[in-house]
Amino acid sequence: MSQYAQTPGANLANVICDLRSDTVTRPDAGMRAAMAAAEVGDDVYGEDPGVNRLEQSLAERAGKEAGLFVPSGTQSNFIAMLSHCGRGEEVITGRSYHVYKYEAGGASALGGVVMDPQAVAEDGGLRPEDITAAIKADDSHHPVSRLLSLENTHNGKVISLARMDACVAAARAAGLATHLDGARVFNAVSALGCELADVAELFDTVSICLSKGLGAPVGSVLVGPSAFITRARRWRKMVGGGMRQAGILAAAGLYALEHNVAGLAQDHARAAALADMLRGLGVGAVEQNTNMVFFAPEAGETAALGQALAAQGIAISAGGTGPIRLVLHRDVTDEALSMTCSAIRAHYS
Repeated sequence: MSQYAQTPGANLANVICDLRSDTVTRPDAGMRAAMAAAEVGDDVYGEDPGVNRLEQSLAERAGKEAGLFVPSGTQSNFIAMLSHCGRGEEVITGRSYHVYKYEAGGASALGGVVMDPQAVAEDGGLRPEDITAAIKADDSHHPVSRLLSLENTHNGKVISLARMDACVAAARAAGLATHLDGARVFNAVSALGCELADVAELFDTVSICLSKGLGAPVGSVLVGPSAFITRARRWRKMVGGGMRQAGILAAAGLYALEHNVAGLAQDHARAAALADMLRGLGVGAVEQNTNMVFFAPEAGETAALGQALAAQGIAISAGGTGPIRLVLHRDVTDEALSMTCSAIRAHYS
């Protein structure tokens, strides 16, 4: 089952601590005020000042020429693949990466793009030799290898700049373009202690999500060369992503960039604290990376733990068969984390 599976029978109406994902974050009072005060225009006409500022701001941070505001990270990746690839052309990516596993096969079903998924290494990256081996010869029997799509972070794991550089070098040696699904790239930047541009400079295009740990309610920005973004803008219109007075949403993204990036380090620290507590209990395998904790309790315990926590207003994704993913984010306070730790200890006492 999916990592997004819910705890069977869970009542989410009275949740006081939601650890299912960082997508559940809600705009705080400051962000709502910025949204309410936003100046707006018609973005399809290019007349929304907030959207224009957001696109320019993120493009500049990433060291790219231009940006494109879209409703979701899935659409951002989809538009990027459609803009890089023609029908029957190929994307080399990771087997467990979001563009392959969790975007409903949209690039293939709707765009005619072929996906060649590779095994993901322990650090969350791909192996350069696997990329080289996957690139097809110029033969009419094969699709044309056109794009390498990487991900950072992956399941909370931060892929180093050196690792990404080696993968990108393998792709560029064969003339492939490169794209980064940076849904949580600011988590990677925080953990690596670098700037967004240090990551983005390795890639032709980057998709940057605003609605996860940064706390905005909607939106991603695709950044890259100006000519590419012009092409992507046409694809955005074609797939129904053109928005009108979107400055209300862009204001949330601008607020998040100004106020919420630094807080990601606190999410990482809280995740580490939760992981340490779980390890201390000795009731299952624990892995923690950035803001995510993966906990594999003993067989048969997953559903029982999920139900016990749900009864106390703590939501986790305990409906699947693999490890439980516990995601720390800006809406999880120290008090909520303490309550969660106490509830888990009580369950295992």
